[in-house]
Amino acid sequence: MTGRGAGAAARPWVWLWWALAVAALGVALASSWWPGAATALDWQRQRVWSQPWRLWTAALVHLDILHLWANVLGCAVLAFVGTAARVSVRAVCACFLAWPVTQLALLASADLQRYAGLSGVLHAGVAVLAVELVATRRGRDRGIGLALAVGLALKLVLERAWTAPVSTEGAWSFPVATVAHLAGALAGGAGAVATVLWAARAIADPATLSGRSSLPERRQP
Repeated sequence: MTGRGAGAAARPWVWLWWALAVAALGVALASSWWPGAATALDWQRQRVWSQPWRLWTAALVHLDILHLWANVLGCAVLAFVGTAARVSVRAVCACFLAWPVTQLALLASADLQRYAGLSGVLHAGVAVLAVELVATRRGRDRGIGLALAVGLALKLVLERAWTAPVSTEGAWSFPVATVAHLAGALAGGAGAVATVLWAARAIADPATLSGRSSLPERRQP
């Protein structure tokens, strides 16, 4: 595929990540005018069911300027890598599925009362890319997918979110919800596997799906 063709194929993926980055910047700007914006949009355990929009909007809220720009940079990196890998609309669908599921999965951590930021969705994006490349590509692309999967898995193991869902260590000025990283990776991976299997089933020979061979029967002489 030519460079121009590759860019066109991955355009929905690029739009997704740039849209998330721009929306996060917009929320940060709105927060400077309306101090209550973050409280109205972030993830709050006691309000998840009564105010379900927070499953989407929480990803757009950030706790300080460093947090915001780190995640905007993450969006840019994912957009670039996805373009180079020529990812399909299928990968975009997997990320859309993972977005609210990641925030919903945070309910599994009783220690977490509030959450904000794109890091969970970014981890979902990495997982989607890894599954997409490993499951549907060969050669160098599959190798890149495996490297992404191993790197992501190693990061999650080091964070140990299943024993320490919130970390106060590191350079950040706020507690880091490592459980969101784990939730995003699992949601993204599951969504990617589901969309890959759905696509494979959709393009399969209808006769094969019905249990009949698509090849003509060989007649006995």
